[in-house]
Amino acid sequence: MRTASPRFILCCSATALFLLAGAPAAAGPDDPAAASRSPFLGTWELDLARLPANYGPPPRQVLYTFEDVGAGQWRTSIDITAPDGSVRHMAVRYARDGSASAGEGDPSEADSAAINQPASNVLVMSLAKNKILGSVRVYAVSSDGKEMTESAAAADAGGAPFVRNFHFRRLR
Repeated sequence: MRTASPRFILCCSATALFLLAGAPAAAGPDDPAAASRSPFLGTWELDLARLPANYGPPPRQVLYTFEDVGAGQWRTSIDITAPDGSVRHMAVRYARDGSASAGEGDPSEADSAAINQPASNVLVMSLAKNKILGSVRVYAVSSDGKEMTESAAAADAGGAPFVRNFHFRRLR
């Protein structure tokens, strides 16, 4: 099994620590009341006007939906609409305890994910394909609950690490 390079791990750890430093302490994911008041639950739309300059051709739309599906589990669905109108759909049902869960839908980027919630406004997601780490994403919701920032850390084809930030607006 191939593992991430030390540079990739350092990059991801630094990103997570930076975001967590400003996160308020909160009840953990096993607290039933925390799920009902989570700032993540709902639907978010990518702010295409704020895409990183080095991202490439933009999609037409990207929607993330976070749902509490009961029994301590959430489901996250992602729909990416390409410029031609085609839609890539991915979803994963998981406990926010860092354990791996199989994904469903389009497997082009990942076929499994592990999600942890170290604070009420922070989620850390690790994506893998064929049991090989692909990227780590850290999601943070603003204090007013209107914006979510995704910091996506990975390595390019040459092995150089990078982090890109994506900004989402709450739709509901």
